[in-house]
Amino acid sequence: MTDNVEHLEFQAETHQLLELMIHSVYSNKDTFLRELISNASDALDKLRLESFRDKELQADISDLHIDLEVDREQRVLTVRDNGIGMSRAEVVDLIGTLAKSGTAQLRKQLMETKPEQAAEELIGQFGIGFYSTFMVADKVTLTTRKAGEPTGTRWESEAGSPTYTIEEVADAPQGTAVSLHLKPSDDDDHLYDYTLEWKLRDIVKKYSDFIAWPIRMDVERTVMDGEGEDKTEKTLVESQTLNSQKALWTRPRSEVSDEEYKEFYKHVSHAWDDPLETIPMKAEGTFEYQALLFLPSTAPFDMFTREHKRGVQLYVRRVFIMDNCEELMPEYLRFVKGVVDAQDLSLNVSREILQQDRQIRMIRKRLVKKVLATVKDMQAAGAPTEDDAEAPADSTKYQTFWREFGRVLKEGLLSDPDNRETILQVSSFASTHATDKLTTLAEYVDRMQEGQQAIYYMTGESRQQIENSPHMEALAAKGLEVLVLTDPVDEMWVGSVPEFAGQPFVSIAKGEVDLESEDEKKASEQLREQQEKEFADLTGWLRETLDASVKEVRLTNRLTTSPACIVGDVYDFTPMLERMYRASGQELPESKRILELNPEHKLVTGLRDAFAAVKDEADKPAELAETAELLYGTAVLAEGSELKDPAAFARILAERLTRTL
Repeated sequence: MTDNVEHLEFQAETHQLLELMIHSVYSNKDTFLRELISNASDALDKLRLESFRDKELQADISDLHIDLEVDREQRVLTVRDNGIGMSRAEVVDLIGTLAKSGTAQLRKQLMETKPEQAAEELIGQFGIGFYSTFMVADKVTLTTRKAGEPTGTRWESEAGSPTYTIEEVADAPQGTAVSLHLKPSDDDDHLYDYTLEWKLRDIVKKYSDFIAWPIRMDVERTVMDGEGEDKTEKTLVESQTLNSQKALWTRPRSEVSDEEYKEFYKHVSHAWDDPLETIPMKAEGTFEYQALLFLPSTAPFDMFTREHKRGVQLYVRRVFIMDNCEELMPEYLRFVKGVVDAQDLSLNVSREILQQDRQIRMIRKRLVKKVLATVKDMQAAGAPTEDDAEAPADSTKYQTFWREFGRVLKEGLLSDPDNRETILQVSSFASTHATDKLTTLAEYVDRMQEGQQAIYYMTGESRQQIENSPHMEALAAKGLEVLVLTDPVDEMWVGSVPEFAGQPFVSIAKGEVDLESEDEKKASEQLREQQEKEFADLTGWLRETLDASVKEVRLTNRLTTSPACIVGDVYDFTPMLERMYRASGQELPESKRILELNPEHKLVTGLRDAFAAVKDEADKPAELAETAELLYGTAVLAEGSELKDPAAFARILAERLTRTL
């Protein structure tokens, strides 16, 4: 050992997290051992994979395993593996600090978590299970040597300390050993004495029985030695394997308990929640593979960040190949966890090869269809019947799934045209039909009025903004249902998906929305022609006066109480979509939209009459132009958009109000 011991400080946020976790964040302390064994298993997987890829790697892979070592007198429990190990830089990065985004968010959530809530689920979301060791230990020592490197590293910290030490170790064995200097045991309660053989056996059986590597522990056994009067007791120490090492995806579902599936899910996903749904698969024939997939019950905190890692684990004939195999799962299913075990791939397969592999493409296609079919089954199982029509919201697996992952799944409407119809079928949307329940598109179509020929929708930043929009007035008056789309992804997919079940999607904020029946059109045809003539001069003048902002001014029947509204052409960007593109750094040309007038509103008819009185005058009163600006500005504000010159609008409005006093 050298004398180059460094004393370093935790990041401030890391230390605060440790303090929170030490004071009973975990409701089940036993799970610290699951975390350490899971990390050790990953290290063994990575070493075997690296030995396939690098034939020059100086590493012993003849007996890869995990050891549990107990010193009862000193109350030290050590979890040791002979896997890939870590370099000094990796220890500092992965153990000494939390080099992840969202740390502050985690700390805030932990502080707000109520005692009865499962706070450990938050820990799983942020991937810091190693720190659970401080729930049971006063001091933690980690000794590691990366395979192929000559020297190792020792990291050590005490519970509650703001610092840790790190030093070089010359004689460290290959792999990683985590030694826990356990807190004093309560003599009256052996449930949390982690030096007891039965306790460790129980934890391994419950949480880690399926681990592919042997988990060994030296146990003492008393035997009788000799014969007759010379017979004496003798204590032997023997190494025993505590886990069965049976891969769950190779076993029939009937032979696996729900608890085993839950623990395997937590192992592969490094999560703390239970899976919402378990999906075992087996394919034989041209492409042989087995898969065990899971739908989580809680979305990870980083699902919409660049740092989020997606994909499932890839095995080849039970040999671990890689974590987060993106080629097996599309971006819009990035929440799916699990393993895929292919039979015919090479052990030396690389990501570049996977991108071109026909078998991988076919497996991916089948996995996607199976996941979507599972969601569809959950949706059908949760559909209300006459007996439970009043069931509370979010009472089914499907509702939980949609609340957590609906925004992500809808991305597939853009990226996966082959499965677009299925995604539409399993999607749910808010609508004006009910404020507390979502609706499927099939339910919307079933409720369509006689003669209705479109699925109406409107996008916006909030339900309140959409419901208060002038565009809703005529549809509300006729009792027509409108989909209320407020997710950012909704702005994208509605422009790419033309229809559902033969019914076109129509934005009520674009183009000319035709709400009249044929009989209504015939009855009002003469009135419309008359109005067009009466307002022709006004609409032409407004078009010239507001030329910098609008490309057309026309009459509309979509308004009942508002004087005017702003609409786009069918293929125009919505204001919200423009803001999204600009926020992402993309430059867009300035676009003009259409001003529609309500010919029945007193403000519009009054402006028509005022303009008619002075239309032949070259210098029309300035008040007319100001009224035009106010009319346009109020229409912009009513749809939730921003004025280009709010100060000018406020000045004109203030002067006009002043003159009324």
